[in-house]
Amino acid sequence: MPTDIDIARQATMRPIIELAAERFDLPATEMEPFGHYKAKLSLDLLRTHAEKPDGKLILVTAITPTPAGEGKTTTSVGLTDALNHIGKNAAVALREPSLGPVFGMKGGAAGGGYAQVVPMEDINLHFTGDFSAISLAHNLLAAIIDNHLHHGNAKRLDSRRILWRRVVDMNDRALRQLVVGLGGPGNGFPRSDGFDIVVASEIMAILCLSESLTDLKRRIAQITVGLDTDKTPVTADELGVAGAMTALLKNALSPNMVQTLENNPAFVHGGPFANIAHGCNSVLATRMALKMADYVVTEAGFGADLGAEKFVDIKCRKSGLAADAAVLVATLRAVKYHGGITRDDLNKENTQAVRDGFENVRRHLRNIRTHYGLPVVIALNHFTHDTDDEIATFRSLCEEEGADMSICYHWANGGKGAVELAEKVAALANSDVKMNNLYDDSLPLKQKAEAVTHKIYGADAVSSDPKVSADLEQWQETHGHFPICIAKTQYAFTNNPLNRGIPKDGYSFHVSGARLNTGAEFIVLLGGNIMTMPGLPKTPAACAIDVDDDGNISGLF
Repeated sequence: MPTDIDIARQATMRPIIELAAERFDLPATEMEPFGHYKAKLSLDLLRTHAEKPDGKLILVTAITPTPAGEGKTTTSVGLTDALNHIGKNAAVALREPSLGPVFGMKGGAAGGGYAQVVPMEDINLHFTGDFSAISLAHNLLAAIIDNHLHHGNAKRLDSRRILWRRVVDMNDRALRQLVVGLGGPGNGFPRSDGFDIVVASEIMAILCLSESLTDLKRRIAQITVGLDTDKTPVTADELGVAGAMTALLKNALSPNMVQTLENNPAFVHGGPFANIAHGCNSVLATRMALKMADYVVTEAGFGADLGAEKFVDIKCRKSGLAADAAVLVATLRAVKYHGGITRDDLNKENTQAVRDGFENVRRHLRNIRTHYGLPVVIALNHFTHDTDDEIATFRSLCEEEGADMSICYHWANGGKGAVELAEKVAALANSDVKMNNLYDDSLPLKQKAEAVTHKIYGADAVSSDPKVSADLEQWQETHGHFPICIAKTQYAFTNNPLNRGIPKDGYSFHVSGARLNTGAEFIVLLGGNIMTMPGLPKTPAACAIDVDDDGNISGLF
């Protein structure tokens, strides 16, 4: 069986300028090529296509992730190819991969098998340099803060209350907490600091939520970097660095266009994680795709409790976008895992585990229908060890819920393996629906947290550390209209990653920290022991990656 990278290398890619001209009638002057097969799109396209009606937006989400994998990105790509197979003009809008997972344990974000976006190696490594620009802009602000302290501290920043950490696009647990400024007066003032991974950066969120270069600069200017000695917020604008940060991000703001293995357009831009950030690709990329294609497939990270909720309550709330239909991705392996089966036994037939684990599917299904208000079809991503009896059991459970489902073979067969799913999704997307938010902007911050944790996570109560309660009370006066972004483990509805299936009655969701993102315009609540800087596994994926004398990369999936 060929690997993902083998399949990607066998692809016959079309020059991206040629593909854009044929599919979207885009002139070459509206694109900035990065080689032959990837390009950045001009922001002017939204102005020149302003009168064109938007296409239909399809949200792909999933059940609670497991070590067995669900294949959400693969399904997004396969569905896009399948929609084109049935005669629809469809494109996919995805996030960019982070090097942390690429070199760690999760892998890339270009899909897999015969449902990938290409050039896969470029996308999973440096791509067009967006992440580098984000980290440089973020760390420029960090450097300016310490420089300001060193040269007299005119803004009277309290070094104990600096909120702006540094970032790097790598899993490096040793950088989570550290002290900077050691070595004497010439090296600045010693203070506590730390690193987050780039995808958790507020700059990443700002880039993904900005609607224009002007909006980007506005948001950067209003970032809160820390508090002064009177506990008054100090902003990036007050430190005089918003213009330089915007200059670093000017090109990164433009969406990237690549293609699927079947030469269908893919808009890949931005990359926040849904467990520690808002987990959606950029608003600009989604808007451009909707102007170019009649159907746009987009994914939100991890399960429907994380990415889908933030897609609805942050991305769509802020932009005015709305999904027309949803796809809930599941695998029998993942369902059996939630049914209590060990990872080593997932390839063995076990219909009872399918029944037990279906509770997780049921909860996500009801959340999407009831709380998000979206019509949904279940995509059962097929694996070779799935048995007829297990599939029949799963289908019967879907029928009991009144849920439509489709068995998908896109990993092995590309778009033609998901034609049935495409037909069902196209029908759903043309139904008359109105997507719902979980809460109103006017609801107090604490009640917003309760709405998410109760309705979506199944918690009976929310507890928090005293400092979190004090922060929310203070922020309520000035930022009470902000949505909330809960950072928590992706492996469970609760904030305990060991809790498979669905939550048991009587549990309380604990919030251990809070961060005010005045540029991104949302408040992050840290659930349990969630880390904004992941660590590497015992044997990182990086140890299997190599390059030969001819420049051919191996071990990249």
